[in-house]
Amino acid sequence: MRKWIDLPPLWLALTLLIAWGISRVVPGLGFGGAWAGWAGAALVGAGLLLMGLAAATMMAARTTVIPHRDPSALVTGGVFRLSRNPIYLGDALVLAGFILRWDAVPALVLVPVFVWLIDRRFIRAEEARLRAAFGAEFETWAARTRRWI
Repeated sequence: MRKWIDLPPLWLALTLLIAWGISRVVPGLGFGGAWAGWAGAALVGAGLLLMGLAAATMMAARTTVIPHRDPSALVTGGVFRLSRNPIYLGDALVLAGFILRWDAVPALVLVPVFVWLIDRRFIRAEEARLRAAFGAEFETWAARTRRWI
């Protein structure tokens, strides 16, 4: 049961909540004005698009998007040609985007913290499962595809 509670969207939601709290405690630093709002919206949109494209590619390959399950296919096409973790990259973009929109510049430190947390809690285990299931095919893909971008 605990594995089902420990899912990346919950960590993203928690980190967003902390960032929002920071924006209320240290409001309106005036970081860049309107451009920051537009840049933030663009990052959120790009992150959501990236997540959607990655999830659709995984569904088309009939493999799971749930981190704790064993994969049934190694997905290397679509956005997975650019990043080994496009969903997590999308999460990080959404987080950064909301931080900019909320004018919560001190909360930007949460982006690398979130990336580190996701790497330790999910990515390492996922890559170990992929390595075990797909061996040399995974190693070839991992050698030519960066983890993030």
